[in-house]
Formats: sequence, C-alpha cells, structure tokens
Amino acid sequence: MTSPPVVVAPRAAARQAALQMDAEAVGCLLVADGEHLYGVVTDRDLTIRALARGLSADAPVAELMSTPVVTLDVTDDLESAYRLFRRSGVRRLPVLDGHRPVGMLAVDDLFRDVLQHLSDLLGPISWSVLRDDPGGGADQATD
Repeated sequence: MTSPPVVVAPRAAARQAALQMDAEAVGCLLVADGEHLYGVVTDRDLTIRALARGLSADAPVAELMSTPVVTLDVTDDLESAYRLFRRSGVRRLPVLDGHRPVGMLAVDDLFRDVLQHLSDLLGPISWSVLRDDPGGGADQATD
C-alpha cells in the first residue's frame, strides 16, 4: 500500500484537488478531515462530476467525491483485499486503522506483488534450464 495516503479536505476546491493529484502523481485522493474519512475523489470524478457538468473549478470536493467508501482495515490480510476488489469493482481501497486513514491499496499494488512472486519462482527455474543444456548447444563447437 501507499502510506501515508494523499488527503484533501472536504472544503477544498476541485482545482486544488486536481493540482494536488498532479503534484503527488496520483489519480485518487482521500477526502478526510482530521481522522474521519468522508469519501474519495478521483481524477474521473473531477472530469465527470465537475468538468462535464460545467461546475466551477471552485466547487468543493465534498460535492464531487464518491461515497460510501469501501475500505480495508489495517489488520486485514491480502485475501480480504482480493475479495473486496472482486466484490466492489473499485480500483483503490483506503486502509484504515480504526477510523483513521493510514494508506491506500490499489489493484496495481496487487499486480506488482503477483508479478514479483512469479519472478521469484521463475528465476531459479530459468537458471536451472539454462544450466541443463540438453542439446549441448553452447558447449559444443560449431563449424
């Protein structure tokens, strides 16, 4: 997960949220005030709910955010995360410690984890295949 999460206040303007997304290189901000999570605002929310509807760039993110928020608890395991992603159809899950946002888990984080595990498994296999040259190719001289 990404920790700490990138947070914007509910009263923040849409423009401010867009600038913050750009500066932090993220596509989603948690909308929180202190230790309470109100929602999430994504780059898609800014496009569809603000720009496409002709709202002012000064519109507060509280009017644009997605709610209710599907969250993970900091004590949940990866299997719980996979289940929540499958069930909810969201691409990002805020991670909470009680009610306090402590991170953001994205589907991309799980992809990286799976690819790392596959790489860890395939590395030794590919080296053993390279060492076991059944045709004698690299060790034989060619004319």
